[in-house]
Amino acid sequence: MSSKKVVAVILGGGAGSRLYPLTATRSKPAVPIAGKYRLVDIPISNCINSDISRMFVLTQYNSASLNKHIKNTYQFSGFSSGFVDILAAEQTPDSPGWFQGTADAVRQSLKHIRPFEFEYVLILSGDQLYQMDFSLMISEHENSGADISIATIPVGEREAPEFGLLKVNSSNAITSFIEKPDKSLLPEWESPTGDEMVAQGRLYLASMGIYIFNRKVLFDLLQQEKRDATDFGKEIIPDSINQYKVISYQYDGYWTDIGNIYSFFEANLALTLDMPPFNLFDNNKMVYSRARMLPPAKVSGTTIEQTIIAEGSIIHANKIVNSVIGIRSRIGTGSNIVSCYIIGNDFYETIEEIAHNYQKGIPKLGIGERCNLTNVIVDKDCRIGNDVNIVGGSHLPDADHSLFTIKDGIVVVKKGAVILDGFELK
Repeated sequence: MSSKKVVAVILGGGAGSRLYPLTATRSKPAVPIAGKYRLVDIPISNCINSDISRMFVLTQYNSASLNKHIKNTYQFSGFSSGFVDILAAEQTPDSPGWFQGTADAVRQSLKHIRPFEFEYVLILSGDQLYQMDFSLMISEHENSGADISIATIPVGEREAPEFGLLKVNSSNAITSFIEKPDKSLLPEWESPTGDEMVAQGRLYLASMGIYIFNRKVLFDLLQQEKRDATDFGKEIIPDSINQYKVISYQYDGYWTDIGNIYSFFEANLALTLDMPPFNLFDNNKMVYSRARMLPPAKVSGTTIEQTIIAEGSIIHANKIVNSVIGIRSRIGTGSNIVSCYIIGNDFYETIEEIAHNYQKGIPKLGIGERCNLTNVIVDKDCRIGNDVNIVGGSHLPDADHSLFTIKDGIVVVKKGAVILDGFELK
């Protein structure tokens, strides 16, 4: 595939309120995953691994940390035509408003994309976890003579109402589409997903929010035919099915939409499994991120089971089980960490800073001694004192506190929170 054939547009997403408080000061694509990456690294890495090196990231909400991450991470060689450019929402005489939806965001960015040479536009979401070779999808798009291709994934009855569902004919052309149908309508939306998928009860084809548009089709749709449409899933795609050749590209690998705290927590802890559904240890599917000059992790006297530990961590814990420990994490002697995601820290405290804070009664950066944390996400740069017990679970009602939020039984300690010695939440 020629590198000049495709440009990718990665959507930065809206306010990300369902991922609050992780999105209180950052956009969804900037949320840290797996202890050392950001969500936006996933679509960018998939593009690089698919020989697509020209990418635009569309941002609007809380975009400062995302912009900084991309600027510091993705710098291609001076002899390459590759780039990852940020296109921030901007007010102009032609478009005085902010992005109103996915389609509107792309429409307002077309003036920046138009000058480049390309045949296809690959549109991606910035908040999904998956490993996909887009060159296969592009080949199928070309070979089928499609105007638009939609990546689809078979889903079961429980998840189906959360997605846009579609039906296809024998040549994979999409014949009908419905956005987030009521459960009562599901029997009419079963699709032939293949024997293996049917055996798993995955009878419905769901849109993954990954699209390929022919250049002219995208420009015609957004600037002429559907100039008032704001969303791809709700308006552009359903209205295009009868007018254009729209093809389904079925993907059977692992894919999850990081839509809320529960799915975010589950996706991160799944990385610790012996055979994780999302494989960080694959030579051909590298996940790229910012190259930090950090020392190796240092662990003393700790029993560790099914745990990922990122570089720069200093750990004296008693036990860590089924957890993800992020960069520069510090965990004190005698602490037990079970089913947690410790996102890590942005800096190391000096001995002088620790002593100065101690005199003021402020705990050290990280997790103190003799703490017990279960079902907890600890956001960046938190200070958790000694003898702190936080046990998440279904017994805790949803709540929002100045120091933490509880959602679906998961306790999220907010970025920069200071939790003093002896605190308990059980």
